[in-house]
Amino acid sequence: MMEVAAESRHVPSHAQRTVLFLSAMRHFANELESRGVRVRYVHLDDPANTQTLGGEIERAIRAVRPDSIRLVVPGEHRVEKMIRACSDRAGVRVELLPDRHFLTSDEQFAAWADGRKPPLVMEFFYREQRRRLNVLMEPDGTPVGGEWNLDKMNRRSFGARGPNPPAVPMFDPDAITRSVTKAVRDRLPELPGKMEPFGWPVTRAQALECLRDFVTHRLHDFGPFEDAMWTDEPFLYHSALSPALNLKLLDPRECIESAVAAYVDGGAPLQSVEGYVRQIIGWREFVRGVYRLEGPEYAERNFLGHGGDLPPVYWTGRTEMVCMRECVGQVLDRAYAHHIPRLMVMGNFALMLGVHPKRVSDWYLGMFADGVDWVTLPNVLGMSQHADARPSQRGGLPLVGTKPYVSGGAYIRKMSNYCSSCEYDPTKRTGPGACPFSTLYWEFLIRHEDRLRRNPRMSLAIKNLDGLSAAQRAEITISAKSVRGRAMSGRI
Repeated sequence: MMEVAAESRHVPSHAQRTVLFLSAMRHFANELESRGVRVRYVHLDDPANTQTLGGEIERAIRAVRPDSIRLVVPGEHRVEKMIRACSDRAGVRVELLPDRHFLTSDEQFAAWADGRKPPLVMEFFYREQRRRLNVLMEPDGTPVGGEWNLDKMNRRSFGARGPNPPAVPMFDPDAITRSVTKAVRDRLPELPGKMEPFGWPVTRAQALECLRDFVTHRLHDFGPFEDAMWTDEPFLYHSALSPALNLKLLDPRECIESAVAAYVDGGAPLQSVEGYVRQIIGWREFVRGVYRLEGPEYAERNFLGHGGDLPPVYWTGRTEMVCMRECVGQVLDRAYAHHIPRLMVMGNFALMLGVHPKRVSDWYLGMFADGVDWVTLPNVLGMSQHADARPSQRGGLPLVGTKPYVSGGAYIRKMSNYCSSCEYDPTKRTGPGACPFSTLYWEFLIRHEDRLRRNPRMSLAIKNLDGLSAAQRAEITISAKSVRGRAMSGRI
């Protein structure tokens, strides 16, 4: 096992993400050694550390002189390529082992996707998963409750009173985590985000405590409010278990079993349990399947031809836009935001600004505690940025997203309290005080009108666009140019 600085620098890694990964590694190494397993562990501050993954693999090969390198399929194509290059130079063969953490093998997903035209609709995959895994199914092969997907019941906002969610468990750093924190602060002082307070689970016991707490205290209300947002509430009723899952401190099977048991025992309604199950056996398995199926070249796709840079707000959180200040602020403070701030605020803003999709994906990979390439790339490139159409399918649709996830300020006002204290007006698309989201939404439709007309899920938006006069279109385009200029100069 090796801690190397380059893995926190190939994309800028949030300080808490780096501390989380390394602390979980050190705790696991200690556990292995207590079980009598020999571990060759290179610490971040070891004097001989080359600070690159490839350099440490080659150093280990020279020291250990193995007959072969055996590893579980990595969560990033880049890592597999690096390891193969090291083994080729050393003349040592590599044996890849399947990742048993996931519920769907590469072969199973490829068989499901075979012959399907883009988009690969997750809902169809999810239903097959329910049948195959026998989750929330009746004996006659129908879904419990009579419907596969209860998402229409899960779009409530909090209203004026706001939420009152139970606190998410946070753990005081032990001696190992404190040692990691010091090493990261000394060796990687430039990392973005706040390193403290740090409270993520770094052991399996802590992760299991978090799972029990979610099922007991927050799963009940998770479903109805899973799309809602609120000031100073990054977690709300969400599980916040994705970092522990992606580090394999939890197994997805035990998460599913715990949630289903809560439904059977009457502790959580079906709409919440089905929504949570869908996130794990549906979406999580689906995006990994896409990542493995499409291969390393997937990262280069750019269906809409966007080429812009991320504006400074993504690194500073400084803006008069309350929604962006709140959502980016959560990321800088906690290395976390739930799926709606990720998709409909931060991702939506980058999409409508025209940022290059890989730059957006790299930010998500580095800035979130659960960031691993297999999950961030398809989520961002495919769903958030609508960028992943296969180059061989001219005029085709992107692979993951059935439509661009764009919206004006009206959606944010409906699902949060952000707009109530913002100087921008979500009902105005141009002129003084117009909401940048509303301006950019209409300009996005104008800019990509030809492509969007071919998408049946965008018919209503295009119909509204057809009602604009030439003068209104010109005014929107000019206003959007101003929004972009202010965003890129950090004055929005």
